Amino acid sequence: MPAADPTPVDFWFDPVCPWAWMTSRWLLEVAEHRALDIRWHVMSLAVLNGGRDDLPERYRRLLTEGWGPVRVVTAAAQKYGDDVTAPLYTALGNRIHRQGLGPSREAMAGALEEAGLAPDLIDYADQDTYDRELRASHQEGIDRVGQEVGTPVIALPGPDGTATAFFGPVITPALHGKAALDLWDGLLLLASSPGFYELKRSRTQGPVFD
Repeated sequence: MPAADPTPVDFWFDPVCPWAWMTSRWLLEVAEHRALDIRWHVMSLAVLNGGRDDLPERYRRLLTEGWGPVRVVTAAAQKYGDDVTAPLYTALGNRIHRQGLGPSREAMAGALEEAGLAPDLIDYADQDTYDRELRASHQEGIDRVGQEVGTPVIALPGPDGTATAFFGPVITPALHGKAALDLWDGLLLLASSPGFYELKRSRTQGPVFD
């Protein structure tokens, strides 16, 4: 019996978002057991929240600092192709979130080295060279779900072969094994329901990475 074609999945992330990081690790856990064709795309919380003056100072600072990592990922993909996005994101996320380095030069430099990419890509952290491509990728994700959401965005096969996109899933602590697969199966079921739009509850816990 021939193997089933991989399930196409599009995933939009901002490297500085811990919730996107949690979801991306869940998706990779699922990919160890299910045939998935994951396509990674950048989006930007700084772009999403541009022009807002009602944000706390701490969050505004994160948005400003967050330009660096997403610009570096965008530049790497533009120069070396989309295949470098996933390993660079993993290397960045481990440093930004798990090691607590935040969106620092140290985190970006170490991630580029781990991913085997040119160290001078870090120069793009302070340049708008590829902001047009970054914003286009961001807009593609937002167009799938609407402006009232954030990162991550995930697009899955929906009814009649069309793609259905959602904000999320937002999860903590990290899911593994059967729990990860059960969530995946449930999300596919929701995506197959043409009239389904939203489930939500308030978060009472921060990201637990392990």
